[in-house]
Amino acid sequence: MLQISDKGKALPISPIRRLVPLANKAKERGIKIYHLNIGQPDIETPKGALEVLRNTDLKVIEYTASDGNKNLRKKMAEYFNKRGGNFNENEIVITTGGSEAILFSFLITLNPGDEIIMAEPFYANYISFATITGAVVKTVGSSIENNFALPPMSEFEKIITPKTKGIVLINPNNPTGYLYTKNELTELAKIVKKHNLYLYADEVYREYCYDGLEHYSVINFKDIEQNVILCDSLSKTYSECGIRIGAILSKNKEVMAAAMKFAMARLCPPALGQIVAEASYDTPQEYFTSVREEYIKRRNFMVEALNNMPGVYCPTPKGAFYSIVKLPVDDADKFAEWMLEKFEYNGQTVMVAPASGFYSDPKMGRNQVRMAYVLKISELEKAMEILALALKQYPGRVE
Repeated sequence: MLQISDKGKALPISPIRRLVPLANKAKERGIKIYHLNIGQPDIETPKGALEVLRNTDLKVIEYTASDGNKNLRKKMAEYFNKRGGNFNENEIVITTGGSEAILFSFLITLNPGDEIIMAEPFYANYISFATITGAVVKTVGSSIENNFALPPMSEFEKIITPKTKGIVLINPNNPTGYLYTKNELTELAKIVKKHNLYLYADEVYREYCYDGLEHYSVINFKDIEQNVILCDSLSKTYSECGIRIGAILSKNKEVMAAAMKFAMARLCPPALGQIVAEASYDTPQEYFTSVREEYIKRRNFMVEALNNMPGVYCPTPKGAFYSIVKLPVDDADKFAEWMLEKFEYNGQTVMVAPASGFYSDPKMGRNQVRMAYVLKISELEKAMEILALALKQYPGRVE
């Protein structure tokens, strides 16, 4: 009998997308679904970026340079240099979304059996990419009780071994919405330097920090600039998930030379996406101010609505547009499936992402879900009303 590879068998199903078949069946039955499961904002893409796309007069959509268009890389370097970086266009490789940047970074730096460390819960696709490379993920825990703050550095020290090659940092965090402080990052940088580890930095939500707090980038730590690999994406920054443009940035020449080999192997990043991306960097700051204010309104509404539901606890995220939410249910996976298969209110239901898929051990987070406040307030109001009713009717409710 033909067999697929061990990696094909081991690759986990996305907790964000695995319930899509159930959602599709619900839609076929005429059910309207409020999607709180996925980080797909309904915020409008910057007008300037869309206008450039509409006015593009290409006769042929050609291959671009493997590392991406030079003008795009220059604009990206300027963007990060305003935030403490010191990059030039030759220290950037454009990728097909942030996902490819992460995958390439792991493939460049990790051999089968090498270890990386992440605080959990974490963005689930990191497990998938580690599985592809044959790397081992080790975790330090963070807790909903303290809003998922970075664990003490001693917890990292405990699990560092000769096989440890790097630490993954997602800041602001997906799925928790936690924003790491400068002090926390400084202590983490000391660990990276002490053990000469890679620091895989995912800062794609940097523009969306709240309550007067500001994002501090690890590119400001010049003493570990050879250790830092920044994996970026324009998807959430400019609400253009579909253009599939990301990047790897590093001052480490060996890393970037290897990144170029991988870039050549997959030929080039999306040509049309790069046109949109380049124009996006001309977006005025007012855009971010407006979007940030909108996310704050959505966050405040959702957090208050959830915490007013009996048995529900939702921390207040300080960045991004996600939160891990504790529900009074026996099993959040079953609850999410039940809402799509068996529950509806006036022909409507809600889709959430069970949090078990954001932990290294699926037994963890069994009463938690990730919710994304990416819908306008009018839709969030309906979603919260439906969720409250669902929690009252769910057969596996836990008091």
